[in-house]
Amino acid sequence: MAEAADFPGLTPSLARRWFRRAGVLLTGAPLLAGLLQLPAGQPAYAAGSDPVVVSLDSLTPSAPTDGDTLTVSGTVTNKGKKAVTDAHVDLRVGQLLTTRSGIDDVAARTDYLSGADGTEVGGKYVEKFSKLTPGVAQPFTLSVPVDKLDLGQDGVYQIGVSLSGETATAPYEQVLGIQRTFLPWQPEEADTRTRTTYLWPLVSTVHMTAETGPGEQQTPVFLNDDLAAEISPGGRLEQMLSLGKDLDVTWVIDPDLLASVDAMIGNYGIQGADGTSTPGTGQTVAKQWLAELQDAVEGKEVVALPFGDPDLASIAHNGKNVTGTLSHLKSATDVATATVATILHVTPSTDFAWPVNGAVDPSIVKIATSAGADKVIARSDSLKETGDLPYTPSAARPIGGGTTAVVADTRLSTAFQGDMTRASGSTLAVQKFLATSLTTTLQTDKQRTVVVAPQRMPSASQAQTMEKAITALQDSNWSQPQELTATADTKPDPGATTKVPSASSYPATLRRQQLPQSAFAQIATTQNKLDNFKIILTDKTRVETPFGRAINREMATSWRGRSGAAISFRRGVESHLNDLTDQVKLIEKSETKLSGGSATIPVTVQNNLVQPVDNLVLRVTSTNPTRLKIGDDDYQERSVAVTGGHSQSVKFTTSSNANGPITVIAQLYTKNGQKYGPAVSFDVRVTEFTAMAMLVIGGGFLLLVLAGLRMYTQRKRAAARRAEEGEGEHEGEDGATEDTGGADENHDGPESRPQGESDATVPADAPDQPSDPTPNTAPESADPSGTGERVDR
Repeated sequence: MAEAADFPGLTPSLARRWFRRAGVLLTGAPLLAGLLQLPAGQPAYAAGSDPVVVSLDSLTPSAPTDGDTLTVSGTVTNKGKKAVTDAHVDLRVGQLLTTRSGIDDVAARTDYLSGADGTEVGGKYVEKFSKLTPGVAQPFTLSVPVDKLDLGQDGVYQIGVSLSGETATAPYEQVLGIQRTFLPWQPEEADTRTRTTYLWPLVSTVHMTAETGPGEQQTPVFLNDDLAAEISPGGRLEQMLSLGKDLDVTWVIDPDLLASVDAMIGNYGIQGADGTSTPGTGQTVAKQWLAELQDAVEGKEVVALPFGDPDLASIAHNGKNVTGTLSHLKSATDVATATVATILHVTPSTDFAWPVNGAVDPSIVKIATSAGADKVIARSDSLKETGDLPYTPSAARPIGGGTTAVVADTRLSTAFQGDMTRASGSTLAVQKFLATSLTTTLQTDKQRTVVVAPQRMPSASQAQTMEKAITALQDSNWSQPQELTATADTKPDPGATTKVPSASSYPATLRRQQLPQSAFAQIATTQNKLDNFKIILTDKTRVETPFGRAINREMATSWRGRSGAAISFRRGVESHLNDLTDQVKLIEKSETKLSGGSATIPVTVQNNLVQPVDNLVLRVTSTNPTRLKIGDDDYQERSVAVTGGHSQSVKFTTSSNANGPITVIAQLYTKNGQKYGPAVSFDVRVTEFTAMAMLVIGGGFLLLVLAGLRMYTQRKRAAARRAEEGEGEHEGEDGATEDTGGADENHDGPESRPQGESDATVPADAPDQPSDPTPNTAPESADPSGTGERVDR
């Protein structure tokens, strides 16, 4: 109490710490003088690369308070060629760091720096090693009561774990290796606690294809079985779920992930290289994962991204001018709510758009809000502060047009993007995260909000590190959790930047990873084919849902850095759609023989789909209507409806007036006049006389018959006259009949036949004139016309 009285404004605890620090400085002065008098070439610390690597694997508690004992453990490894003797590991308390940039500077430094790295705690709080053999790692553990660290005011302190010893070439004690970290010191609750929103993303890559099985259940087909591994125990998404369920976080979910896991609960297939599929094996883990997720999000805030997590920047920069792209984004947003509500039984918020890395420009903001979102999750390295605020402002910023930018803190959001598989990397990341958070709180007494938006798909080790940091933060005395919606609704700082950066400021590294315009053009082509295909279907949902969601997946953010996989997926979707549309087609025809002037030509439509098709029109066109008419004109149309798995032959009436081949073209159309599938061309060959030719021949034959009859009648009359004249002459002489030596009148010889008389006779039932036969319509057949097919009259 006396110490406190001598220094007004200091508590007894702070006064004791002040005097202790002063004593350390006084006792350290002779040592510093001695070090300065060392001969040249005998440094007091190692310069360049330290010969001993100090690894800091754990530090607990991460944010100590009064009465705690700080425990630090790790390993020391001699990387040099000579043994280190008389060595010991000690803890050093460095300077108080008051700025976030100061924390960055310390984290970037690697070599020991006398003075800046503080003094050893010493005493019994060291661990000694008589010898460190080259290449051998030696573990250590230091446990020091916090009140022995001589910490002063609230804030972040640099903490160093150093290895001191001697070598054969430098036989005196020196620091041969050091590892620095940070110790946040806030033993009592801060007057104003920062409200921190931590986003917990459940996002994956694309797994489902557009392909489904032919049965009523439409068994889904997956690209691979990787999702089953991700949701299995120890997998990335299983870790995100098991670690996040006990945290006060805002869940940010891609509905496509939910739909994919939900599809795995039943039967599903895995796409093979040969086009076949094998059964998937993740049914059990899928059911368990979804059940646990339903429990985890109950009563928690859930933000749903548009279905498939579309790449907003790619759409804004390369896709917005391609027809249909914005409608796909709208449909992805519309289906998001229904998907999450159906599977998780919660109503999500769809008010937030999340561009990649929170990088924004005016076009990205416009696209992000075009589908209904009025809040954009940006990041502070994109929406940079240009004013004179001496502190980090709150996250919410009005950026015009009724849109709010929720600006995530870059330092906190990127804290866990490195390699977290090693304990040392994880521990250092947690301590720096907490240090940055505390320093942010201590910048001002103003109540503020901070948003942490980590990478979209953290690895399992990154998720574990994030959980440690969030747990420590939520147990701290300077921060309290808050949901994203509440953060977005808080009053913004009047001095915070609200100007959206220009398009030229968009990072080049991110721009190179965007989906190209050609990707959106291919998506538009696929959509056009899908629209044309749906017209003829009696059950459109069998293709609308799988292909509609597949098109959403073609725009996914997860394709960044995977351009080859993105191209392959788009081609696969279009190829499968082509395969389906090709199941309804015209059967190829060989040359058709037309045996007469009027006949019917069959054209067969085949439907290999499992469902009936309708709204099709078959048009058959003659390329030379003056020689061959289809119906009464150059073409004729017939409506077509074919049941699933069947074929239908459609008959067309033709008439010809010339022999020889004429090309005919058959083409399917949808009811709105769009061509469907390729046309089929075939030749029609007329092999008999036409009706006009038959009339000419018949008339000529009749003239010949009439002429013959006339000649026959005339000769008969002439013969009769000659006979009468002969009888008269004989009777005039002697009354006897003259024997002319000719044939008996009852037996005419060849000479007695009229000249020109034919032995042939005309049947009594012969027609006076041939007529066109009536067209004969054969039974409908699914079989194609055979070679040299003959169409009967």
